[in-house]
Amino acid sequence: MAAFINLSAYKFTALADLPALRQQLLAAAQSCRLKGTVLLGVEGINLFVAGSRVEVDVFVAELRTVPGLEDLALKESESAEQPFNRMLVKIKKEIIAFGVKGIDPARQPAAKLAPRMLKQWLDEGRAITLLDTRNDYEVRLGTFQGAVPAGIENFRDFPAAVRRLPAELKERPIVMFCTGGIRCEKAGPFMAREGFNVFQLDGGILKYFEECGGAHYDGECFVFDKRVGVDSELKETDSVLCYACQMPLTVEEQRHHHYVPDVSCPYCFGREKHEDASISSSPPCAGLDSATPAKVILPN
Repeated sequence: MAAFINLSAYKFTALADLPALRQQLLAAAQSCRLKGTVLLGVEGINLFVAGSRVEVDVFVAELRTVPGLEDLALKESESAEQPFNRMLVKIKKEIIAFGVKGIDPARQPAAKLAPRMLKQWLDEGRAITLLDTRNDYEVRLGTFQGAVPAGIENFRDFPAAVRRLPAELKERPIVMFCTGGIRCEKAGPFMAREGFNVFQLDGGILKYFEECGGAHYDGECFVFDKRVGVDSELKETDSVLCYACQMPLTVEEQRHHHYVPDVSCPYCFGREKHEDASISSSPPCAGLDSATPAKVILPN
């Protein structure tokens, strides 16, 4: 039996008195010995935490005492080790950073498509476009067969990427997806406002794995914790992050001669020489706005 239950959830709903709520949830999480991150904002909640079965259940019961969170939908997976280092509860302007005014998922959501319905559409060969809204480094580990990547390094780049999409994509349904669904909650209404006929995969890739397995999907799914990747059975894979640049690496890439644990990988080998010489003012592997995950958490 797995030692840790990994719990993720989000909901767009009006939350009041955020400082008091922060203290309530932090105290509850600490008393349950959980680790992870909870983001609170006036627009809702976004969280990833992990702990034992009993501890997670106690925390969920506390969450559901909060007005607006009584029906909070949960996603779970298991791991042998604690995937987080510490417990944080933060108040944020947005629970998923997007930076576009006028997007209100609680009042004006995009149409949702259930995982089993997406599988049925794909089984039937229905004429749709699958749009991967995740960052490029995430897409590298796996995605739906035939999916169009957004081609972005950070979710805030998504609006500009949408405006570069071919106009003909407005003539057929688009099913967008991300890890757990929260990015599509904002990306979907934005694309609808831009004139696209868009559906968002309800619950994201992780919910699809839970209900449909790996049908029509190649590879694994990048996750923002120590596990790095999970397979279609929601089990931790053997992918790792490069210590130097934080790029996710598959087992095959770990066999490359440029991969040296704690030193380099095929994506950053030799780059340190350029950085030391200040040749590159914006190395692709540096910082939260880069093409790599660095210490980013919770973009689900």
